[in-house]
Amino acid sequence: QVQLVESGGGLVQAGGSLRLSCAASGSIFSMGWFRRAPGKQRELVAYITTGGTTNYADSAKGRFTISRDIAKNTMYLQMNSLKPEDTAVYTCAAGLRVGVFGYWGQGTQVTVSS
Repeated sequence: QVQLVESGGGLVQAGGSLRLSCAASGSIFSMGWFRRAPGKQRELVAYITTGGTTNYADSAKGRFTISRDIAKNTMYLQMNSLKPEDTAVYTCAAGLRVGVFGYWGQGTQVTVSS
């Protein structure tokens, strides 16, 4: 059973930065970040595979960077130039295949004030 533990959320002003972390236990192939803003559906922010292949939502391109420390089995999301519309609960996910996420963290709140 894979367990995911997120950290790093919080309150930041527009234009600021935050880094989210997700520590995983167990063997996984791909890891990703999803978010759900109030009143909206959950959306994929970015994912990364064991081989380092990454994929970003258009809203994240150029501002967010996903990375992974294989030795620590930990994934990071560096978020820069944050906007109020980035406010959401960010949830870490992991899976054994690209694009298939069967394991989920508890979520961490990110709030960007204007």
